[in-house]
Amino acid sequence: MASIESAGAPGRRAAPAVTHPLATPLQFLKGVGPQRAKLLANLGLHTVEDALYYLPVRHEDRSQLTPIRRLQPNDVTTISGTIRAISPPPRGRPRVPLSVLLGDGTGFLPCVWFGQAYLERVFQRGQRLIVHGRAQRYQSGPLQMHVKDYEIAEEEAGETASDPSDESLHTGRYVPVYGLTRGLTARPMRRLMKRLVDGYVDGLEDPLPESLRARHRLEPLPEALRGGHFPKTDEDFVAARRRLVYDEFLLLQLGLAIRRHRQGRQPGLAMNPPGALARRLLASLPFALTSAQERVWREIRTDMAEPYPMNRLLQGDVGSGKTIVAALAILTAVEAGLQTALMAPTEILAEQHLMTLTALLQPLGVPVALLTNAVKGKARDGVLAAAADGGLPCVVGTHALVQQGVKFRRLGLAVVDEQHRFGVNQRATLKRKGESPDVLVMTATPIPRTLALTLYGDLEVSVIDELPPGRKSVVTKARPESAHAKIYRFLRDQVRDGRQVYVVYPLVEESEVMDLRAATEMAERLQREVFPDLRIGLLHGRMPFVEKERVMREFKAGAIHVLVSTTVIEVGIDVPNASVMLVEHAERFGLSQLHQLRGRVGRGPWR
Repeated sequence: MASIESAGAPGRRAAPAVTHPLATPLQFLKGVGPQRAKLLANLGLHTVEDALYYLPVRHEDRSQLTPIRRLQPNDVTTISGTIRAISPPPRGRPRVPLSVLLGDGTGFLPCVWFGQAYLERVFQRGQRLIVHGRAQRYQSGPLQMHVKDYEIAEEEAGETASDPSDESLHTGRYVPVYGLTRGLTARPMRRLMKRLVDGYVDGLEDPLPESLRARHRLEPLPEALRGGHFPKTDEDFVAARRRLVYDEFLLLQLGLAIRRHRQGRQPGLAMNPPGALARRLLASLPFALTSAQERVWREIRTDMAEPYPMNRLLQGDVGSGKTIVAALAILTAVEAGLQTALMAPTEILAEQHLMTLTALLQPLGVPVALLTNAVKGKARDGVLAAAADGGLPCVVGTHALVQQGVKFRRLGLAVVDEQHRFGVNQRATLKRKGESPDVLVMTATPIPRTLALTLYGDLEVSVIDELPPGRKSVVTKARPESAHAKIYRFLRDQVRDGRQVYVVYPLVEESEVMDLRAATEMAERLQREVFPDLRIGLLHGRMPFVEKERVMREFKAGAIHVLVSTTVIEVGIDVPNASVMLVEHAERFGLSQLHQLRGRVGRGPWR
């Protein structure tokens, strides 16, 4: 076991009495001390147990040695050879690297270190050295290796050969790469972790009984942590990861089970009105609900009638009809004499929900109001007052709904759209606006049911797994930059056939300013150089609400042929005549974003 500094060591604080070796503060371990302990604390590591669970961010396979004569430019590999010559950088020229000539019997290779001239005092001719790095040519010179890590084969630098941790740590094996902080480098971190794993990991108590481990073919916890830090083979790492992942998900599920148990014991608001408003809405629709919509509506209606809070995830692909189901839930709460709130992640989606719900609910005598940061002055005061005195049955908004000044007299239902875009605290704050209201969260992200139950184990899951009749499948194709001319011809053909087009430009480094500039320049270039005879529109998140509404109204009416946009159209935009979308720099989007974007097309009868 790694030693602890003596309490009587001069100039050192005495190590505190600890009840268990795993609780030993890292500061009092040999070779750590107060300064390095501060650096480790920056990583959240305070005790031995903290460090044992600080797993590498990745492992690098440095186990295979490459003969020098087989090296090719840009190879990232490990070689082993004998030091034949050492060439230190000239004094006063810090940018010149230290060069060490290695030979392995198949050839010779200069190995260079930049900014590490002190290594001249570490290396000696005749030593066997293992180095890991990238083979490169400098201009037209010979191949050389830019060294990333090294190890002296006979003994690790700074340690004696009799040190029990003297096996190779930095080369010639699967090498752990740990997250670091300023002032803490990879080699000492690796040495410390090796000492801790060797000295303390067997003292961990395994919380899983042997019978459970045998049933699921799981390693004991000490072996899993040993393999998670310093695996000897791929099989070691896979087995270790399997056990550690199992533990993480087990803890997650236990936490969710406890939360569900607590929620189930909370009193809620039973909503079981006659259902006249919901029936009137269904009768007014020009279409019938799909069987999937009818199924999930039954599930939601049953939940709302119970005397405890509903917590349900409504999952459905883009265009599957989640909003209609949410509207039925809203009407049920309103008919029961309660208020409702729908929170969306962006202003443009909140505005879209406002228009959709107003069209559905206002004919039934249910007013809908908007509350976002863009709603100011008397309009905002009016919404806040009406919500607080109970006179406003439905409020649609963004994060503004969870601000401190927003109050409801009796909130019965909170609907959260695209819930993955909100933090847990934001959803919880909205829920606290009422006394144990029902919560319905919606997402179009295609999560497999088993994964949804894993990630949202505190929620019941309803899935709309059927699209309305007439919806066409969307064809997605990737094209190189060189295909722009052909793509533009295809877009023009679509417009000539009466269709409309989206051209989407991504957010750049999360900078709205850069994003606006790129979208604006793109709209101008398309208008000037590519489609001078077509009408090009521009839509972005920082446009005033009135301007955004005007652009969307013109696009819906067909007055705009090509709409250049940022990702504000990712959710909530419904233009059935738009049949094609061009996504520029698609590699900058996540898979979920691309899925949301492609849902903007295919809403009409055209493929």
